[in-house]
Amino acid sequence: MRVIAGLAKGVRLAPVPAGTRPMADRVREGLFSSLGEQVMGATVLDLFSGTGGIGIEALSRGAAHALFVDSGPAAVKTIRENLRRTKLERLAAVRRLDALAAIRQKPGQFDVVFVDPPYRVHAGYLGTLLEQIAGQRVVAPQGLVVLSRETKSHMPVIPVNWRSERRLSYGDAIVLVYKAQ
Repeated sequence: MRVIAGLAKGVRLAPVPAGTRPMADRVREGLFSSLGEQVMGATVLDLFSGTGGIGIEALSRGAAHALFVDSGPAAVKTIRENLRRTKLERLAAVRRLDALAAIRQKPGQFDVVFVDPPYRVHAGYLGTLLEQIAGQRVVAPQGLVVLSRETKSHMPVIPVNWRSERRLSYGDAIVLVYKAQ
């Protein structure tokens, strides 16, 4: 894996920890191409961070700050190493927490929230997580929620105050972008 564009373009990221499924380079490239300037100056929340690749790509492309959340100790270590490699540590915070616990701690408001859970995550958990993101006002008004799923997986109910912006498909991966109203 590598950073695709921006300040850290071309930097190779640390090896993927066991049990982690990072978003493929071509999916990240397509996603960030579709987001365009919306990432510039944004505050970003990267849930289920894994390697930190999504949040690091956002920082590299001009996001102002990113909060990385993952419950795995190996993932947190990898995220920190990748922030060091890309020289983006000063723009980031890393928390070792379950995503739902992090949201319930009211981490603040973010312009872009990335939700890239393991494909095997329980549908009820994912639905509750999205409900809490909306209920705790974690996504700023007119902010974006980016949800990635396997094309054949269960799709959770989306909060009523989120509007579907776009749907991107890449092989067995689907990326859904919602805007908070």
